[in-house]
Amino acid sequence: MSKGKDYKMSFSTGGLFLNESLEITRLYAESGSWDEAILRARREGATTLPKAASNQRTVREITNRLRMLSEDERDFLIETANRADQQALLWLATCRAYRFMREFALEVLRERYLSYQLDLPRESFDQLFEAKAEWHEDLAAIKVSTRAKLQQVAFRIMREAGILSDTNRIQTAILSGRLKAMITDQNPSELALFPGIPFNGG
Repeated sequence: MSKGKDYKMSFSTGGLFLNESLEITRLYAESGSWDEAILRARREGATTLPKAASNQRTVREITNRLRMLSEDERDFLIETANRADQQALLWLATCRAYRFMREFALEVLRERYLSYQLDLPRESFDQLFEAKAEWHEDLAAIKVSTRAKLQQVAFRIMREAGILSDTNRIQTAILSGRLKAMITDQNPSELALFPGIPFNGG
């Protein structure tokens, strides 16, 4: 097994957090400081979570995802992106922030879409998890109850991002020409994270 914390699995609460992400991105744009954005988000109630500890963890997790976006991507997110592009950008940020989610998108979502297996069973999460856990101690150490929560939240994120339907069917992604161009300019292989979006080389 490999050593070290290769996988960050801290997405076990909430979901895509679209509205909260927009607000925190705006706060960051105003101050230019993530620390200031975090403080203001907690003070001004950017999330609706009742407990202070939960609020703090959620704000920091959202911020960690938003840091994965470029300045141009963040500006687009809050200035001109439509709802579908906002969902897509936050899905992209999620895949960049969490290696497991990125690998799930590429190894499960994409492969099932290409083979016309559009129904996504929840067991597909467990199967990939178990395969990765054989080689990564950090995954192998995760409790069964925690893994069940991760699975639940992962499916919620995908539904809220428009990747899955309410009945857990993989949906063709809808990206504007501008967003596709932005991703292509930065890393065209990331288009593979979106079911049904072609890219050069795959």
